Amino acid sequence: MRRSSADICADILSVAVNGAKKTHIVYKANLNFRIVKGYIKTLVSGGLLTTEEDERYYSTEKGVEFLKRYRALLVPMQAMSYT
Repeated sequence: MRRSSADICADILSVAVNGAKKTHIVYKANLNFRIVKGYIKTLVSGGLLTTEEDERYYSTEKGVEFLKRYRALLVPMQAMSYT
């Protein structure tokens, strides 16, 4: 089953909560560099992800809030899919 864009964004933000380099994001989110580059650009422009001088990406407060709300939505959706 393919992941949605929201699933991929959540995976990237989850990896970047404590800071992660692009390579780490690629491996942990199970994506390729080309795909990650596009998502990172979108997340940074949306204020959900930021980058520092150490070339690490970090989830912003807005990104962490997105993760919380996304995970809260998953619970009832997963329950519905099993019934």
